[in-house]
Amino acid sequence: MRIFSSIAAVLLAVGLAGAAHASPRTAIAIPARYTPKPYVELKHPAWSRDAVLYQINTRQFTPEGTFASAEKQLPRLKALGVDILWLMPIHPIGEKNRKGGLGSPYSVRDYYAVNPDFGTLADLKSFVTAAHKLGMHVILDWVANHSAWDNKLTSDHPDWYEHDWKGAFHPSTWWDWADIIDFDYSKPALRQYMTGALKYWVREVGIDGYRCDVAGMVPIDFWENARAELDAIKPVFMLAEWEYPELHRRAFDATYAWSWEGPMHEIGSGRAGPDALNGYYAWNDGAWPLGAMRMLFTSNHDKNSWEGTEFERFGPNLANTMVLTFVSEGIPLIYNGQEAGNTKRLAFFERDPIMWRDHPNGALFKRLIELKKAHPALWNGDWGARMVPVVNSAPNKVLSFVRHKGGDKILALFNMSAEAQMVTLGDGPSAGRYTDWETGRAVTIPEQASVALAPWSYRVLTTR
Repeated sequence: MRIFSSIAAVLLAVGLAGAAHASPRTAIAIPARYTPKPYVELKHPAWSRDAVLYQINTRQFTPEGTFASAEKQLPRLKALGVDILWLMPIHPIGEKNRKGGLGSPYSVRDYYAVNPDFGTLADLKSFVTAAHKLGMHVILDWVANHSAWDNKLTSDHPDWYEHDWKGAFHPSTWWDWADIIDFDYSKPALRQYMTGALKYWVREVGIDGYRCDVAGMVPIDFWENARAELDAIKPVFMLAEWEYPELHRRAFDATYAWSWEGPMHEIGSGRAGPDALNGYYAWNDGAWPLGAMRMLFTSNHDKNSWEGTEFERFGPNLANTMVLTFVSEGIPLIYNGQEAGNTKRLAFFERDPIMWRDHPNGALFKRLIELKKAHPALWNGDWGARMVPVVNSAPNKVLSFVRHKGGDKILALFNMSAEAQMVTLGDGPSAGRYTDWETGRAVTIPEQASVALAPWSYRVLTTR
């Protein structure tokens, strides 16, 4: 027994000595398969770094409702500061089962043609060329999931469409979309055709990418291949009307932040406080891939037409919501007419031109765009900084966070309640010397600072 004990003691001593002299780099070899890889494999176009999106509903954008008249507004949009112009579908609209007098632009009759109500192909090219000369980019709204009933493909390639239990064409199920019928993406020839149409507008017109309607209803592998073929022509920007993290891997630069807009609506309606956003931000921080862009918005064509203007939906919290779209993580969207304080729901199937006017919202958007571009912490995707929550003493009333990149730091506080708040800031990197974005005054925020906020108000503090 003593002999074995002595041997064990010697072995233990040798082992400890060997461990003491072993190189930490060679002690454990970790197989390469355990090394994490970036989830996002596509490369965002450089011009999307600090870009702001602007949606144009051509039918309602000007009294004439044409590309030529919209082109005359480009200098104004350039002065506003927007970068990526999103044109709603520009194709001829189906007549069979049409809704309303003019139909939905999302009922496409010909993927290779221009709606004559909007002008000619030459007019569209002129619009794109003029936008490029001003340093802006143009993306088209693309409807890949379905077409009009009278699209020529229904007669040339009926097998490219889904069929119901009776063997007939059918609209997307569970929705009131009676004016369209669904494609069948199990057919390789359809995929080749649709990809070719996407490439046509990039090659022939100079389009810089696409906003893709109901993108999650089309297989992801279709989008991934289409993105690769488009990028082979030139770098494009792709926005998906959907909310899957997986879409960011090889297909889309940005997706809709529907789950952000919903809580903001609840807050503005008085049914929730800013802690209702915790789920979205936790999901965005934990489940969404680093470098993915989430599109934040206070209005778009769907929300405006079917659910109400931003004034109706966000009420007294509207200014907070507008500012948060620019200082939160995400790429912001402005829907045409918001800068004019448009207070009407624009008709979807008829002509209903925007009534343009000067409005304080225009000045606010312009200042917010300037703020975003001046501060790297607020840039898009992984060019910008993640949000770091700052604990405060009234989390069901006040949202507070910091975004910090290099020497650039933003402290943002939002009182999303009808009562004035005096909050104490706790855990979080809030302390520092700042400039108040609204007043231009120097502000020092110590540890455990107390900050006063008026009802439904924000404070944005910057270090530069």
